[in-house]
Amino acid sequence: MRSVTLLGSTGSIGTQAIDVVRAHPGRFRVEAISAGGSDVALLADQAALLDVRAVAVADTARAGDLREALRGRLGDRARDVEVLAGPDAAAQVAGRGADVVLNGITGSVGLRPTLAALEAGSTLALANKESLVVGGPLVKAAADPGQIVPVDSEHSAIAQALRGGAHTADRSEVRRLVLTASGGPFRGRTRDEIEGVTAEQALAHPTWAMGPVVTVNSASLMNKGLELIEAHLLFDVPTDDITVVVHPQSVVHSMVEFCDGSTIAQASPPDMRLPIALGLSWPQRLDVVSPPCDWTQAASWTFEPLDDATFPAVGLARAAAAASGTHPAVYNAANEQGVAAFLDGRVGFTDIVDTVADVLGEHDGVPPAAVTLETVEAAEDWARRRADELLARR
Repeated sequence: MRSVTLLGSTGSIGTQAIDVVRAHPGRFRVEAISAGGSDVALLADQAALLDVRAVAVADTARAGDLREALRGRLGDRARDVEVLAGPDAAAQVAGRGADVVLNGITGSVGLRPTLAALEAGSTLALANKESLVVGGPLVKAAADPGQIVPVDSEHSAIAQALRGGAHTADRSEVRRLVLTASGGPFRGRTRDEIEGVTAEQALAHPTWAMGPVVTVNSASLMNKGLELIEAHLLFDVPTDDITVVVHPQSVVHSMVEFCDGSTIAQASPPDMRLPIALGLSWPQRLDVVSPPCDWTQAASWTFEPLDDATFPAVGLARAAAAASGTHPAVYNAANEQGVAAFLDGRVGFTDIVDTVADVLGEHDGVPPAAVTLETVEAAEDWARRRADELLARR
């Protein structure tokens, strides 16, 4: 039985991870969970359901509400559940040495928990792509070979294809990685046609049910830019050898093209429980996680080139990865500010990526070898302030 810590337990990844754990009794023991604090009732329900030993909440002001909710669910047994509160609470439970730490936190706040899990020797099931994008040199330096198991569906697909197709442990047989993108709700539209779209339209993803930030990122293809940087760092493949192709059906989750011309793809209906389960059980597979493709029914899969003119986020990601060790952190931080402003109704949809481009253009950058946690956080802080200034003018 593997011990597990779930970070971001009340979000989309966390709730589906709990579904996987409960569907496979005897395989996992959840020791601790964490969340931001927006839904302490659900967090307390999860703590009671999983019989955890510790609960972490990022919002210190919600700690009292959480303790009260735990007493309501557990009675006297609530005193046996440790409650940690504050911005470092997730990192504290992540660093306690569970067999597997699933990081399902949204945003760059997941970096410190990622580093804590790696330093404690846990296998890191990584759904928080931002922590790798933002702290790439730090995360790679902290991780042992094979210690990070990707949970993003695209990177899980690549890991599976590499395991099935490469003869050598290095990347000498890999010609390129192919990341698939659904294209989001605005696939096929021009730049002019998406300038006035609303938050409601951007949140109407055609194939995936995700949190609001990830969904808006998918609509702008900023998510694919983050995934390109993540793939470059996870698999040691140059960004020029990573291609993005639009696949609206979201059944082929990504592909690996090898030096002999063969391409191996991983296919399954869009269901995040599959990569989550692999993250928890890697390198083994669990039984009956999600329904497979139904080969008795007619189906068509289509693939289209990326429209870089309408969706420049992927090109910006390539430039950021090549520019310095802190440009990716700036890319992500400026985007997070832009998404928040868009969801608040303060700016238009295209202002998000335009602001990211402007902030990247102003950043001086730090060489990868000189990156520290302090330089990353300083770059992020500057990028957020500068993005806010630019967004206020739009």
